[in-house]
Amino acid sequence: MSSSVQRKRVRKSPEARRAEIVDAAAAVALAEGLECVTLRRIAEELDVRPGLISHYFPSAEELVAEAFAVAATSELDSLLPADRPDGTPTQYLARYFALSSGEAYDAISRLWINARHLSRYRPVLRDRVRAMELASDDRLEGVIRDGVARGEFRTEDPHATAIMILVVLDGLAAHANTDRSYRPEAVLRMAVTTTERELGLAPGTLTREADALPAELPG
Repeated sequence: MSSSVQRKRVRKSPEARRAEIVDAAAAVALAEGLECVTLRRIAEELDVRPGLISHYFPSAEELVAEAFAVAATSELDSLLPADRPDGTPTQYLARYFALSSGEAYDAISRLWINARHLSRYRPVLRDRVRAMELASDDRLEGVIRDGVARGEFRTEDPHATAIMILVVLDGLAAHANTDRSYRPEAVLRMAVTTTERELGLAPGTLTREADALPAELPG
C-alpha cells in the first residue's frame, strides 16, 4: 500500500483568478501592445484553457479595457500617489517629473498612444481611457491645490494648470516611438519649465528638489 498522499489541487478564488488574468493581460499590453491581448494569448500566458479566460471576460474588448486601466492606474499610483503624508507638494511634483521622463517611462507612454488610437474604434476602451484621463487630471490638480493652500504654488485655476501640464507631458510622450537624441534640452525640459512658470516657481526649482528628494519619500 502506497504511503504517498495525492495532493489536492488548490483552487484560486474568483477574485484572485480574475486579478491574475488582468495582471497577465496588462503585462502583455505593456510589452507588446493592446492588440496582442486576446483570450487565447492570455490563456497561453497562464497555461490555462481559453474557456477559463472567457468565463471572467466574455469578450476580448472587456479584457483589453481592463488591462489598460490596471496598467494606467499602477502608473498613476507610482508617479503621483493619492496619499502624500511625508513630503511637500513641491517634492511630490519634482518626483513626478523625475519619474515621468526618460526611457523607463517609454513603455507606459507607448501604451497610452496605443490605447488612444484604438479607442477610436472600441467604445469600452474609450470609456476607460477617458476615466484614466480624468483620474490623472484630478490627481495632479490635487497636488497643485495642496501647494496653493500651503503657499508653495501660485495659480488662479489649479484645474486648468493641471490640464496644461498634462497636455505638455502627453505631447512629449507622443514621441516615445521615435529617436529623441537630437532634441534640444530645452524641449526635453518643456514640461518642467511650463510647470514652474504656471505655478510661480523660480526656474530650476523642480530640478533642485528632485536632486534633494529623500530616499524614503513614499510612492
